Amino acid sequence: MHYSNLAGAFFALLLPVTTQAAAVPSYATRSIAGVSVVDTPIVRAAQAFAQAHSADFAYKHIMRSWLFGALIVRHNTTLQGAVDLELQAVAALLHDLGWDRSPASPFVTPDRRFEVDGAFAARDFVLGNKASSKAWDERRVQLLWDSIALHTEPAISYYKELVVATVSKGIQMDFAGPAFGVTQAEYAAVLRQFPNADLKKGVNETIIWLCQTKPASTYNNWQQEWGQYVGGYEAEAESHKLVNVLLQDLH
Repeated sequence: MHYSNLAGAFFALLLPVTTQAAAVPSYATRSIAGVSVVDTPIVRAAQAFAQAHSADFAYKHIMRSWLFGALIVRHNTTLQGAVDLELQAVAALLHDLGWDRSPASPFVTPDRRFEVDGAFAARDFVLGNKASSKAWDERRVQLLWDSIALHTEPAISYYKELVVATVSKGIQMDFAGPAFGVTQAEYAAVLRQFPNADLKKGVNETIIWLCQTKPASTYNNWQQEWGQYVGGYEAEAESHKLVNVLLQDLH
C-alpha cells in the first residue's frame, strides 16, 4: 500500500489505454479544506453513509482520499476534461465499506476481499438511491465498481479508465505523500482538517482483523503479510501460496 513519490511521478506520466467517451458533466461545488469538490445529493448521501459505517480513522482516510483525487484532477488538464468528479467522489467515499467491523455488517462477506465487498456495497448504494439512480447507467456503475475493487492494485488500476486510475491514486497518496502535481501545502491543508495520526494503527488493526475473520480472502494478495500477527495463520497460508496451488497438479 506504500509507494514512493518517485514511482508516483512515473505513473503520473502514463495514461490508461482506455478512457471515458462521454462528455464530463458539470456539477455544483463546495469547498472542503480549500479543495473544490462536487456538491450533489448523491455525494452528500455517500459521505453521510460512509461516516455512518466507518471507524473514525477510516472516515478521515476516506475524506482525504476524496480530496487528494480532486486535487489530482485540478492539476491535470487532461483529467479535467475526462474524469467524472461525481463518480470519483462517490467511489472514494465508499471505497472502504468492506472495513465495516460492526456486528452483522451488511457489507462484509466471509470469503470475498474487502475491496470487492466495498465495490458491491457501493453499487447497491447508488442503485438504491431513488433520487439519483437514473443517472447511474450500467457503464457508470461498472466504473464505480472497478474503481473500488481495484483501488489497492495500482499495477492494474493505473492503466484502467482515467477515473479508475484517479480514484486509486488519490487513495495511494494518503500513504505515500503528495504526488501527481499536488503540492505539499495542499496536502498539509487536507491533513489539518482530517488528521492522519491514527491511520497506521487503524490500518494495521483492520488488516489483522481481516486475516483473523476471513483469512481465505487474504492468502493470495498483499494482505497476507499481516497474517504473521495471527496465530496459526502462516501455516495455513503456506498451502495457499499461488506457486503451490497453480502447480500442484502439474507433472
